[in-house]
Amino acid sequence: MTPHEIGILFVVVALILLLSGMPVAFALGSVSVTFMLAFMPPANIADLAETIYQGMDNFTLLAIPLFILMGDAVGKTGAASDLYESAYRWLYRLPGGLGIANVIGCAIFAAMCGSSTATAAAIGAMGIPEMRKRGYPAGLAGGLVAAGGTLGILIPPSITFILYGIVVEQSIGQLFIAGIVPGILLALLFAIWVAFKSHRGQRRAAIDGTAAAPRDTFTLRERVQALPRLLPFIVIITVVMVTLYGGFATPSEVAGVGALATIIVVAIVYRVYHWSDVKPILVGTARESCMLMMIIAMAFLFTYVMSYLHITQEATQWLVGLSMSRWEYLFWVDVLVLLLGFFLPPVAIILMITPVIMPGLVAHGFDPVWFGVNMTIVMETGLIHPPVGLNLFVIQGIAPDIHLRELVLGVLPFIAIILAFVVLLSAFPQVALWLPRAFFH
Repeated sequence: MTPHEIGILFVVVALILLLSGMPVAFALGSVSVTFMLAFMPPANIADLAETIYQGMDNFTLLAIPLFILMGDAVGKTGAASDLYESAYRWLYRLPGGLGIANVIGCAIFAAMCGSSTATAAAIGAMGIPEMRKRGYPAGLAGGLVAAGGTLGILIPPSITFILYGIVVEQSIGQLFIAGIVPGILLALLFAIWVAFKSHRGQRRAAIDGTAAAPRDTFTLRERVQALPRLLPFIVIITVVMVTLYGGFATPSEVAGVGALATIIVVAIVYRVYHWSDVKPILVGTARESCMLMMIIAMAFLFTYVMSYLHITQEATQWLVGLSMSRWEYLFWVDVLVLLLGFFLPPVAIILMITPVIMPGLVAHGFDPVWFGVNMTIVMETGLIHPPVGLNLFVIQGIAPDIHLRELVLGVLPFIAIILAFVVLLSAFPQVALWLPRAFFH
């Protein structure tokens, strides 16, 4: 068989296994080992463990479980509740203030953990019941938190940026700082949409003569009292950012400092130091880290097999040889990422297709750091888009009485906002690039 025919068969078998419901890591590993046995020398099978080890032997990957530990330490204590409550007390006067507080809570929590699902789970467990109690439609409440959770892979520290930086050999610090402005702008657009929906709902209630949901009120003293519990986490985020962007430490070292600081804060402020309190944090971190590392390891094996069988090289030559303009090329790459996001997590997408598409993107003059932000934002839609939409399942686990149809309808406006922002970012790449260029040049 030619490399072209092997490549088509390889991709088709992988898609069949993934769509069958098999866990991503096992699907990628199974197809890789099967094609190694069928088309590669026995010596490569004997070196299978070493091949996986070489792919995982990267000190930067240590940052992933450490950032997950930061997120679990916040999410499994009262810290997440305090972050959310502090934001709400200062925003309650705005139309949709509670919804905006959820967006702000997602943004702050994302800056603590770098995980989309952890952000959606932590904020959703508190925010969705409160929003529904105050008259927010179930679909809007669930869709808002599902979409807000996607900020976890955009606002630094981001696990997605760490992996992308390793694969394309770009500065992780530059990628982190490139995600700040787009992350803030996207959170702002989410908040504007919630404020608009809430204002329209209030006007409709006034016209119909229906009673509006009761609104909370907070005195200045009550709002100020909420700040001290928010301050330690602002300090942690600031220390992490300054240490990383100032060039004082590597991402892995920064993750270690951040994780240790977070554990110390939750131990002192929330008295989380008994084994019964610490165990859920460590177990949750271990489970999520093992899941991600399994996917990463099998994705590395997947790309190794693709490269050895010349599938990657053939696909790259074919893509580069297509007579498309740079914007046509980018459009179809984004469509591919969007479609893969329907049934693959961002980690697998980055490791599987980035080596194939990156040569063409560079040939067309796209900045790899800018594309890292672009790709991450496109992958966000996969986290909230059917048929898989991982964040949708997280929300259904938190609020099982919200029907999937309501949830999908509630999240569709946020998908439209994300895709519109991708167009904006393509037209004005400086939105992502001016800050890292200011820092690193």
